[in-house]
Amino acid sequence: MAKEELIQFEGLVTEILPDARYRVQLDAGHEIVAYTAGKMKKNRIKTLAGDRVTIEMSPYDLEKGRLIFRHKDERPGGGSGAPGAQRGAPQRGQFRRR
Repeated sequence: MAKEELIQFEGLVTEILPDARYRVQLDAGHEIVAYTAGKMKKNRIKTLAGDRVTIEMSPYDLEKGRLIFRHKDERPGGGSGAPGAQRGAPQRGQFRRR
């Protein structure tokens, strides 16, 4: 295994910590602390407790990781779907608010 190789895991965000860090329960059962990757900060991708995420970790330190991808919401009947997808939700315009 080369020094630069990173290991990817999938997990569930259980807690939001200060400084853009998250406590993540991996599918394998381990719990780690992960920080948000720069591309996610740049593209303003928000992560909430309960989201499925992909974590990138170094083989040398398996207690910390980098959150690199937030999976689409798969929870039935809710959350952040398309605008107006929920019954009674107000319609939004075509322009994004800054």
